[in-house]
Amino acid sequence: MTRWLKRLALAPGETILDRLLRLSPDERAELIRDMPRRFVEELNERWYQWAHDGQRAPPGDWPVWVIRAGRGFGKTRAGAEWVSEIARATPGARIALVAANDRDGIRVMIEGVSGLIAVARRDEQPRWRHDRRELHFKSGAVATLFSAEAPGNLRGPEHHAAWCDELAKWRSGDAAWDNLMLGMRKGERPRVLVTTTPRPVPLMARVEAVPGCVLTLGRTPDNPHLPRSYVAAMIATYGGTRLGRQELDGELLEDVEGALWTRALVEACRVDTDAIGKPVRVVIGVDPPATSTGDACGIVVAALLRDGKLAVVEDASVEKASPAVWAQAVAAAAARWGAERVVAESNMGGEMVLGTLRAAMTNLPVTAVHASVGKARRAEPVALAYERGDVVHAGVFSALEDELCGLQVGGGYAGPGRSPDRADACVWALAELLSKKRGGREPGVRRI
Repeated sequence: MTRWLKRLALAPGETILDRLLRLSPDERAELIRDMPRRFVEELNERWYQWAHDGQRAPPGDWPVWVIRAGRGFGKTRAGAEWVSEIARATPGARIALVAANDRDGIRVMIEGVSGLIAVARRDEQPRWRHDRRELHFKSGAVATLFSAEAPGNLRGPEHHAAWCDELAKWRSGDAAWDNLMLGMRKGERPRVLVTTTPRPVPLMARVEAVPGCVLTLGRTPDNPHLPRSYVAAMIATYGGTRLGRQELDGELLEDVEGALWTRALVEACRVDTDAIGKPVRVVIGVDPPATSTGDACGIVVAALLRDGKLAVVEDASVEKASPAVWAQAVAAAAARWGAERVVAESNMGGEMVLGTLRAAMTNLPVTAVHASVGKARRAEPVALAYERGDVVHAGVFSALEDELCGLQVGGGYAGPGRSPDRADACVWALAELLSKKRGGREPGVRRI
């Protein structure tokens, strides 16, 4: 018995595949490296048994299936296996492979480590004809590679199926998509698979709005076959940032029309937590909820730095908390940062807010502020400070940043939740620091 087989230690009735699936990704990769080639090939051919749910074609009579997921989710493998299965099941099928450009199509879809040639079974190795841009399968099926940069080439050919990779990167996306769809008329049930990481481009919305479209969402950590060290490193480096939420979590992050804060603006102001040094002055903004079962209590800590810039240093907001609980959360944040003042919105019961906070923090000054104008007008001077480069975020505050990016010019709010509690608290804290920094008073605030 070979060394690798001894290491499997199969239980009675357990198959090699069952045992491999019980191993960690790192252990599995090491074991597969030691396996004889014939066993590796057999495992490769049984891919559908160990694929995760997001890689399996959904049931039903759908015309378009979109896998919108983070990197490493297994989108390319899913696409290659789906095309291979169509080639087996439909002799003579005509399949379109549409990539963002020629290079990516060959490098990823055709010759990649999870591409069509790599996933082919031992007895059906397809033949790539570079001169004709065609991949010929044993069944007689033919997959033709197209580039979205040359959408005119899709005008005319008819197809049974199509695999579109990285749709969000297509430069001439609308034209390429329209020409492709107009040619999806062979067979009784033409189908299109789209595999892509998300980007906020109009074509993504168009495709996902196709009647009957099935959308599969996924995150990089959802793939159980990735090395845990890789996943941990990616999350540590990019977790919570716009790039990480897009490339790892597969989120489609779009800027709201007329937003005071854009995603790009927030990312541009981000710095490492260790880079800000010891603050000169710390203020906590609080946006209390009307009830303990409603919105969150926004609690945001902001600081004046030695270089004169302002920094958001913590989002300590709490969800569905009673007055005693959120007041203690404010007190704890004040103790952590050595805050010198709390600024709390008092529109929803000024005396109650003051009394609750003062009971939790006997020695810390509490200023109640009453908003005399709309949220957007209060936020505009703070947003301008961001645009001037006067404000930084010392770390990642995803929930707060989503709310900031939902505040619109003119007073609208199109962010998550019913109310921008975190964003309001952030505005109060930064407005207080801006007011003292300029020796004046920010517009739209009446102190009581």
